[in-house]
Amino acid sequence: MHVNGQSQAEVETNFSGTLGLGDFVVGERKDPLAPPAGFMEWRRKEIAWAASLYEPDMLGAADARTTIQYEGKPKPVINLCSYNYLGLANHPEVIAAATEALHKYGVGACGSPMLSGMTDLHRQLERTMADFLGREDAMLFNSGFGGALGTISGLLRKNDVATLDNRSHLSLRDGAVLSRCRLDRFEHNDPASLDAALSRRQGRSRLVIIEGIYSMEGDFARMEDLIRVAESHQASIFIDEAHSMLACGENGRGAAEIFGVEDRIPLVYGTFSKAFGALGGFVAGARSTIDYLRLYAHSYAYSCALPPVVVGAILKVLEVATREPQRRERLWENASYFRSQLNGLGIDTGESATYIMPLVVGDRDRMCRLGHELRRRGLWVAPVDYPAVPEDRICFRACVTADHTRADLDEALNIVSDTFAPAELQHASV
Repeated sequence: MHVNGQSQAEVETNFSGTLGLGDFVVGERKDPLAPPAGFMEWRRKEIAWAASLYEPDMLGAADARTTIQYEGKPKPVINLCSYNYLGLANHPEVIAAATEALHKYGVGACGSPMLSGMTDLHRQLERTMADFLGREDAMLFNSGFGGALGTISGLLRKNDVATLDNRSHLSLRDGAVLSRCRLDRFEHNDPASLDAALSRRQGRSRLVIIEGIYSMEGDFARMEDLIRVAESHQASIFIDEAHSMLACGENGRGAAEIFGVEDRIPLVYGTFSKAFGALGGFVAGARSTIDYLRLYAHSYAYSCALPPVVVGAILKVLEVATREPQRRERLWENASYFRSQLNGLGIDTGESATYIMPLVVGDRDRMCRLGHELRRRGLWVAPVDYPAVPEDRICFRACVTADHTRADLDEALNIVSDTFAPAELQHASV
């Protein structure tokens, strides 16, 4: 493998790992279109080898096994990168429903929902999601990130307070910043820290923002404890069920269903890009809240509506997932097996209790070396660097799906055992 004319050995030798993305967030410059000083040299020389792990070209569908472009050639891999948790992205009935919608409505909505982008299919999905979640109303977004950002920024105002878990997704944090409200954070999943944060803002309108499953840690929110604290301060509660919707709970209504707290959370957000295997997001709650958001969530009012072809697919996904609860059962069986086997190999999976598992390395250089070796051997896991995670928690993120067979998981574990685990043991003995 050659990167910018250098051999792989030369690139590995030059890769120091002393700088990271966080070092180029700010910097003095005369031209706002120019990156901070040193960024391009760092990008070309120091991290070309590391950067080649990101944005790989996928040459097939997001299945349990797929093919990616690696070192200039097609590479068959076990796919532990995908959010296709229930394996429904390529279900024959889903493809057929998308094809039917494509023939009827064409490719794009070609307008914002407020003006010309709304179809009867969109309205059907809104009603279906509201009924599914037992809410009065729901609205759709064309992006998961944009929907979370639009919901938070559309609801909160300058004198309000957003109180977020310090591991909250960037879309939620950006939404709070965009709203210009006061922003407080509490330590991850720590009720005492939440109580202290809310105590500092007595007398203000406060929104506590939590997630069903945290996307990097793979752990659940401590629902009962956090909600009890929020209620004691008369603070409203918002939950982002992006990674938990359709894959968690007896009926698939998310982490709040598992913990029996749905009726204590007035507003729920979710995405269609995870277990739904599609694209976009939604928010569901009281009709008055949703009516307000339709006018004040800018990413809804000023952005093109979801393509009808995607809406048609999502409706069918919900039907299939409801009809086949065994998909969720298989997902959780696979997750439990894979995590227990990883832990048996001495791999640190943090607080993960779900199908999302960090494989903690804690060092950027070693992560990149291991990442290439895993990929060469046919295992595709996602490298996660600072600032997405703390520097001492730099890791790979593995996502197990319902479609992974035991043979897939065992082969993946063998690859991890042959590469990751020995490196960990060697590092620990130094």
